Amino acid sequence: MPRPVHFEIHASDPERAAAFYTAVFGWKFERWGDVPYWAITTGEGHGIDGGLVPRVGPAPEESAPVHGFVNTIDVADLDQALAAVTEAGGSPAVPKNPVPGVGWLAYAKDTEGNIFGMLQPDSTASAPA
Repeated sequence: MPRPVHFEIHASDPERAAAFYTAVFGWKFERWGDVPYWAITTGEGHGIDGGLVPRVGPAPEESAPVHGFVNTIDVADLDQALAAVTEAGGSPAVPKNPVPGVGWLAYAKDTEGNIFGMLQPDSTASAPA
């Protein structure tokens, strides 16, 4: 079965986007020579790495639906991660909600208007009664 093996973040200001993801998740960015492309290392073990590229064309409108894949990042503490998003210049997009038996999920916007998910694993998560 095909699995994701790489992701790319499109950004109007790649340096700002790199600073955002470094501040929120501790990711490492390495520019590839003179090419406007940054390799992203997200950590070790389970998961995938990606790249950061300058956006081609205008950013999605504030009220636009998602324009592409939503990558969801595994976090140990969703409330702490949401606070880090705001502190780094991002904003909430979809509030924290339970995914019963899986964990807690929220969507946020980065400094470039891209939407991403964050999931705190918790097998006891359930919808409010």
